Amino acid sequence: AYRYAAEMGHTGSRWALATMYADGDGVVKNDFEAFKIYSEIASQGVEPGSNDTGFFVNALMALAGYYYRGIPQSPVHPDLAQARQLYFQAASAFGDAEAQFRLAKMLLAGEGGEVNVKQAKKWLNHARREGHPGAMAVFGNVIFQEGQTVRGLAYMTAALDSCSTTDREWLQPLQEQAFSLVTEDERRKALVLSANIRKGAD
Repeated sequence: AYRYAAEMGHTGSRWALATMYADGDGVVKNDFEAFKIYSEIASQGVEPGSNDTGFFVNALMALAGYYYRGIPQSPVHPDLAQARQLYFQAASAFGDAEAQFRLAKMLLAGEGGEVNVKQAKKWLNHARREGHPGAMAVFGNVIFQEGQTVRGLAYMTAALDSCSTTDREWLQPLQEQAFSLVTEDERRKALVLSANIRKGAD
């Protein structure tokens, strides 16, 4: 049924079929097949405010991930510049917080282009305001390294209190390292500020 609907051009059904291939859900896992369908969805574009916007953005994100990693035994090789461009499209045109986070990390690492800390901070700021714990933690770490130790530690601490179990694996060592580098007074101030951040105060 999904394939029939997908062949009829229903974007949601095509996205569902691509995701089934990507996840190996009910079919043999086939990332290249998923890549081709996501590419078709992305190439069609989307009207602003359309019901298909979510599927389009998800397709962009999936493609960016494939370009970032490459797909073994396929013509799709890692292309960091293309991944960065797709994350930029999803981040800027659609305000997707995960795209903003991933774009920022590439900007910080100089992946797919030059290092741009200023732009990275801008995107991390957008994403953290949308409640993205990873973006909040990385933003905190960047400004901590720049000398804003209390504020930086506060963001990392607030992120640690709201992150997923998966994110905790990399976020906790980051926060603990920062915690160990500051004075007792700075720790107290950061804990107070982190509580305010969790309540929505900036």
